[in-house]
Amino acid sequence: MVITSTPLRISFFGGGTDYPVWYRQYGGSVLSTAINKYCYITCRRLPPFFEYHSRIAYTKVENVNKNDAIQHPSVRGCLQFLGIDEGVEIHHVADLPARTGLGTSSAFTVGVLLGRHALKNEMRENYALASEGLHVEQDLLRESVGAQDQVSAAYGGFNRIDFHPDGSIEVKRMLACSKRLAELEDHLALYFTGFSRIASEVAQEQVRVTPHKKHELDSMLQLVSEAEAVIANPDRPISDFGRLLHESWKIKRSLTAKISTASIDEIYQAGLDAGALGGKLLGAGGGGFMLFFVPPEKREALRMRLKKLLCVPFAFSNNGSRVVLYEPEESYDKALAFEREFIYTQHNSA
Repeated sequence: MVITSTPLRISFFGGGTDYPVWYRQYGGSVLSTAINKYCYITCRRLPPFFEYHSRIAYTKVENVNKNDAIQHPSVRGCLQFLGIDEGVEIHHVADLPARTGLGTSSAFTVGVLLGRHALKNEMRENYALASEGLHVEQDLLRESVGAQDQVSAAYGGFNRIDFHPDGSIEVKRMLACSKRLAELEDHLALYFTGFSRIASEVAQEQVRVTPHKKHELDSMLQLVSEAEAVIANPDRPISDFGRLLHESWKIKRSLTAKISTASIDEIYQAGLDAGALGGKLLGAGGGGFMLFFVPPEKREALRMRLKKLLCVPFAFSNNGSRVVLYEPEESYDKALAFEREFIYTQHNSA
């Protein structure tokens, strides 16, 4: 049995990385951090003594007679990619709900891949793990997802991630002292809007209009470098980071009508009225978590103004996807699986 722990992430600034068709042609960058909220995956080979071949447990439970029948796309895609047809049992739990803009779906995929590799006594370095996650989600499943989530999940930490047109990925850990990062943490507040969405559905519209938004995406890319400079230079006021977040959100909101809603706009304006300097809706848009940059002395005013929303405490995390438990398993003769199928077939037909 293997248990993996994979971090969720907050993406502060990004230009082009949400749109594969864009960054594969022009490149793209993102400034993001892993946080101390995790996706946990338990993997094991299912002993051949159950009526079903594989069992997958998440918000629903699937008991299937063959792995091709698994409905969860990420699990099915990971097993297909790794060529696994043996019986498996996979359980998922997480610290925060899915479809909320924190990269949960990609953290799930990366965690499953790492767990299955570990069961085969295979180590996976960060770059390979992120690349496999990208391949499963973008190439096998054909989902309209970006690239930063898989990389952040595999690497962890506070990074600038650059995607080059030749397909290479460069991960640069932020060179900032712990005091500076702690100062940034003290100015951030995370609120759940209560609205969830399927990122790929929102992203499909963004992908459609991307070729007509080069100016906006170039501006968002420039903000990545500006924000990086703010964090790296302790002599600059940290409030500059918040103002850049505000500029970035105004640009992103203009990309398509599906990124924001009237309710989201109302929440954001309420945050500004309470003293926040900037913020953004995390993820592709349409709902999920709203991040605010707010001076510590205004945090309580923000909480009272948004008292109907859940404020989730968090901290930056240096941990990438990792194995937190490994217990060697007994190997069973493959013939037992065929015997099991025969016996249960006979029993059910009796």
